[in-house]
Amino acid sequence: MSEQNPQTDPPLLQVKGLETHFPIRKGLLRRQVGSVKAVDGVTFDIPRGKTLGLVGESGCGKTTVGRSLLRLVEPTGGEVLFDNHAVRKENARSLRSLRRRMQIVFQDPYGSLNPRMKIRSILEEGLILHRLGERSARLEQMEQALERTGLSPAVLERYPHEFSGGQRQRIAIARALVLKPEFLVLDEPVSALDVSIQAQVINLLKELKQELGLTYLFISHDLSVVEYLADNVAVMYLGQIVESAEAGQLCQQPLHPYTLALFSAVPSVEVKNRRQRIVLAGDVPSPSRPPAGCRFHPRCPLAETVCREVEPPQVDLAGHRFHCHVASRELERCGGDAAKTSVVMQAAITAATSDSTEPHSAVSQRMSLDHQ
Repeated sequence: MSEQNPQTDPPLLQVKGLETHFPIRKGLLRRQVGSVKAVDGVTFDIPRGKTLGLVGESGCGKTTVGRSLLRLVEPTGGEVLFDNHAVRKENARSLRSLRRRMQIVFQDPYGSLNPRMKIRSILEEGLILHRLGERSARLEQMEQALERTGLSPAVLERYPHEFSGGQRQRIAIARALVLKPEFLVLDEPVSALDVSIQAQVINLLKELKQELGLTYLFISHDLSVVEYLADNVAVMYLGQIVESAEAGQLCQQPLHPYTLALFSAVPSVEVKNRRQRIVLAGDVPSPSRPPAGCRFHPRCPLAETVCREVEPPQVDLAGHRFHCHVASRELERCGGDAAKTSVVMQAAITAATSDSTEPHSAVSQRMSLDHQ
């Protein structure tokens, strides 16, 4: 495999303004009266050989993003470029060829495996569909894929129900690997497994990435797993990415109030790394009626008038991107120092959530005094 130069080579996957809306139909004639904006203007890149962790609470659109990239769900807008191929414009024949290079591992390892098929048929199905090799060559590829995932070739003659959850997920990974893909969408691949088995599967994925030079989109709600596995992290809220950065920087210096709330919930055995828990009020708004301005403002303790009226533009601080009026102002006051801004935002949102009787204006005034 030829070496890639991330400074000059284009990303393997480029997503620009991706939208996936589902129609809401009512009445006898099933007329469309609205739409659920599951994914609404998502943009990101994944360099070859890297892992992007996509995080957020349930219902934010993470899984829909992953399925839209492979057109398992048809996007309604935006652009998806895989190795300079426009995925949305490909016809059925070209899309089939691309899908051999782009595979997905689903969340539920039992639900994604046909219980009526032996493992041999499950793994061989993709090879037959793409017309890859004769029977003997296919058997060799299947055995190699199983061995890479830590399973014996003897499992080929057994059924999915005969395996544990961790073993079934290894079979699902082997099914993806048998086609020798370049890019994998990992849709919460360990969330349905026991904690001890999770560690084994995560380490397996990390080893496979290094050994085969794979590129991952790792979808998860477990921030500690994402921090361990991902090179870069993007945080989603209500169909949009609110903050993204290199994994270490985002974990140490989150700037968006929603990201701060997420990371405050991550447990830590080290006292110095523990953050005071930030409990957000209210519920996530309906994606069929997203609020005006910043979509997070109904739950944000620091929301101001501008947050309710104007959608925050993207601020790019050397690859650390976020959408927040308050954080943008504080970053300017801190002279562009992300570390100091993160501390100020953390203190402000902690104060606002710990004393709900304190008005937003008082919190904003205290934030201003911190800079004096």
